[in-house]
This record gives sequence, C-alpha cells and structure tokens, in this order.
Amino acid sequence: MSLYLVRHAKAGSRSAWVGPDHDRPLTRAGREQADALAVALAEHPVGRILSSTYTRCVETMEPLAVKVGRLVEEVALLEEGSCGAYVVELLAVLPEHSVVCSHGDVILAVVDELVRHGMAVDGEPDWRKGSTWVLERDGDEFVRARAIPPLC
Repeated sequence: MSLYLVRHAKAGSRSAWVGPDHDRPLTRAGREQADALAVALAEHPVGRILSSTYTRCVETMEPLAVKVGRLVEEVALLEEGSCGAYVVELLAVLPEHSVVCSHGDVILAVVDELVRHGMAVDGEPDWRKGSTWVLERDGDEFVRARAIPPLC
C-alpha cells in the first residue's frame, strides 16, 4: 500500500515576498512542477489529496485534483513547524494512494520519525522542492520509502 508525501513545488523567495508567508504562491517553475506531478500521479489511482493550508502547497496539489476529479483537503496539521509524530498518525489512517503535500521541515520530521520506528529508505533522500516520497505501508506499519526527484 503506497502513500505519496510531496514537498511543495518551487515558490517565490521568502525574503522577497511582501505579505504573510502563508500566502506566498508558486513561481512559474513551481507551476510547471505541479503540472508534471499531476500527470505522473494521475497514472495511478488517487485516494485523498491533503495539503498544508499554505498557498504554495494548495497550488501544488490543484492540478492533480483537477485531473482526477477530487478536492484538495486543507489540513492545518501539515503546516510548517508541525510535529512529525502527529503527521505520521494522520498518514497511518489515510487510504491507499493518498497524496499529501507539506513543507520541507515537516517531511524531514516525518521521515525521521518513520525511520526511528524501523522504516527502511531505499536510495538517496531528496529534500528538494517538488520531490515526492513514496511511503510503503504493510497494514498500519510503514516499512519502506524512496524519494523521487522533482520532475522538472
């Protein structure tokens, strides 16, 4: 059983953005990453689509949601600074092939938490914007993960 944990696509510079960071959108390159991700993930059945409430995360998931006819569910627990252990609890109850979009710090905390509980990581980790972690679950245990680099 697989879940997909996506780091949001490229967004504008945090230091150059005027306004709340929560509202910082994707760049043109980020929109291209989101479109490429939608094409790749839509080749498989998609369960639920969850996202941090931050604009850049929602925008990363929107092309996929349109492509597969689902809504993007905004979840505050996936916002920057969230506890990895709590996010793992959320992931454990999601249906197969769900796609979850969050931030680099949260994804690192989730992967670290899962590794501490025995999950194996195949290959090299990839923490770049637009990367996707494929998390394999056996029942309610996460057993293996691999990172897929950004698609563009």
